[in-house]
Amino acid sequence: MPWNEPGKDKDPWGQRNNDAPPDLDEVFKNLKKKLNGLLGSGKGGNGSNGSSSGGSEDYSGIIMIAVGALAVVWLLSGIYIVDEGKRGVETRFGAKTDMTMPGPHWRLPWPIDEVEQVNVEGIRKVNHNSQMLTEDENIVALSLEVQYNVKNAQDYAFEVRDPDITLKQVAETAVREVVGRSTMDFVITDGRAVVSSETKRIMQDILDSYQTGLNVLQVNLNEAQPPEEVQDAFADAIKAREDEQRIINEANAYRNDVVPKARGDAQGMLEDAEAYRTRVTKSSEGETQRFSKLLAEYQLAPEVTRERLYLDAMEEVMANNSKVVMDTQNSGNLMYLPLDKLMSGSGGSSMNSGLPTSNLGATSNTRNVLEEFNRNTSRSRVRETR
Repeated sequence: MPWNEPGKDKDPWGQRNNDAPPDLDEVFKNLKKKLNGLLGSGKGGNGSNGSSSGGSEDYSGIIMIAVGALAVVWLLSGIYIVDEGKRGVETRFGAKTDMTMPGPHWRLPWPIDEVEQVNVEGIRKVNHNSQMLTEDENIVALSLEVQYNVKNAQDYAFEVRDPDITLKQVAETAVREVVGRSTMDFVITDGRAVVSSETKRIMQDILDSYQTGLNVLQVNLNEAQPPEEVQDAFADAIKAREDEQRIINEANAYRNDVVPKARGDAQGMLEDAEAYRTRVTKSSEGETQRFSKLLAEYQLAPEVTRERLYLDAMEEVMANNSKVVMDTQNSGNLMYLPLDKLMSGSGGSSMNSGLPTSNLGATSNTRNVLEEFNRNTSRSRVRETR
């Protein structure tokens, strides 16, 4: 019928048409009845409004409120916060769905969705100690430390059952491969850095092939030594090698010090020899020119030139020698000549004495000058004949 038809006192909701507000208790009861009907708790029948029916309706209302509160709490439980430096891996019924960054997020509550937080910035470590066989069939004891982190949170959480144990096994495999193709002496002494770098490379290749989501940061070979039974012998060998290297370094230092000096001395000798050659050559050329000029004078006056050469030679010889002047006319007396004093006297000093004696040094030098003069005269005569 039409809304609020004249003459009628009820509206379509079954309430009286007056100015009074609706009864809230009655509205709430009607709402509970409808909810109970939906849940199957309400029953049709005689429409009795006894005390038993009223108590049942109150109990149903409390249940509905509790269910609503639990639903709200359940939905709020889907809120989670991913810590800094971590990644959240969401799964729905065990299957991965999404990866979340640090901060607040919401997902469907348990048991529908779950979240696993994976630390991707923290550095993890694993140590491995074992004895291995080298290429030359010797046993070496190694202590290895591997530093790594997570580079892919989803692969770390789902691709491998236990990535950390897998990494330890991969480390053992890689280092055994590297040591197995190296000699014991190389592993113990000079090859530690090579063993570490090769082990890291092989480990990363294997981990990437397994999709573990791990990244190897560094491999440290903390200890590499032979078994205890042969450690003393190897210590002696290492000491001998160190002594050898020390001697080589000392020899190199000595060479670096001596060779430049020797080269400098050789260069100085070459320069001195060159200067001597130049000096002798110039002197010889000067002597040649002097004798050439002397030859011309000798050809003009041989006797005078010969006498002049003799006097010049005697002057040059006698100037720096001890001399004894004696009286040749008084030759009848036998005089004593103090040879020891004459031999010890200073050069160039003159001694006047009336003793008839001779000067051996002066005579020898004079003889040399005369011989040289005769040789020069002979050369001049040969040139004249030519």
